[in-house]
Amino acid sequence: MKYPYVKRLPGFEYLAPRTVDEAVSLLLRHDGEAKVVAGGTDLLIKMKKREVTPRYLIGLKNIPELDHIDYDEGQRLRFGPLVTIHAIETSPLVRDRFPILAQAASVIGSAQIRNLGTVVGNLCSAVPSADMAPGLIVLGANLKVANIKGERTIAVGDFFTGPSKSVLAQNELVVELQVPNPPPRSGMAYIKHTVRAAMELAIVGVATIITLQDSVCSEVKIALGAVAPTPIRATKAENVLRGKHLSAKLVKQAAEMASEEARPISDIRASAWYRKEMVRVLTQRALNQAKEAAR
Repeated sequence: MKYPYVKRLPGFEYLAPRTVDEAVSLLLRHDGEAKVVAGGTDLLIKMKKREVTPRYLIGLKNIPELDHIDYDEGQRLRFGPLVTIHAIETSPLVRDRFPILAQAASVIGSAQIRNLGTVVGNLCSAVPSADMAPGLIVLGANLKVANIKGERTIAVGDFFTGPSKSVLAQNELVVELQVPNPPPRSGMAYIKHTVRAAMELAIVGVATIITLQDSVCSEVKIALGAVAPTPIRATKAENVLRGKHLSAKLVKQAAEMASEEARPISDIRASAWYRKEMVRVLTQRALNQAKEAAR
């Protein structure tokens, strides 16, 4: 059986810098003609389909400083663009301190994809259904980005501008993901809805984090994936809960508000109406799970 939509890789030159400075210099030199590759699970498929045809691929494997996971109990989790999805899925530290990230990582693709693909790559693909994005948004994560002039920091919530589009310039390189420690008595959850149990893009993804003070919700964040041109915050739904006791009725109201904030489309995987209904169901479920975890 032939698959005409998947072809051989087009010709390209592979470049293997050994430092971040060398990598960003190559990106500047080949501005618009180069792509960065770490795991390659998304990029190489796009190249086979001729959706992108870069003349140069800049591999990061020879830059060891980009493959690290560090944790400062008083500040944040930091990890580089070579850290795989599997590493985040299975890290005891991440599972204990940032379980929402391990949850999201565990539902991405197959075991082979998770072993090759990277968390930063999942973000940089900038697809609305990127599983890692909602959890990182509610955690207030930042991307440290390098270019020939120096470095800048971008909030993950501000990173996406449209389907497969972001604020990252063609001559910039993400060198680190920074995830602040959640406040004490915080609970979090990520729920993904798909037709199949595995190897499927999200029809809807919902991430939430709740912080309790006494029995009051002192802070809450809700992020939705696959229901708008980019991952989005459901800020009106958050306002329903913030500063209040989390009764079952209030959680239900917040879930209904999140559904109203969603802006999905109808496509081959689900209708817009169905996605809105699933936002309501999954937001209520995620909020209840986060509430229980925060006790």
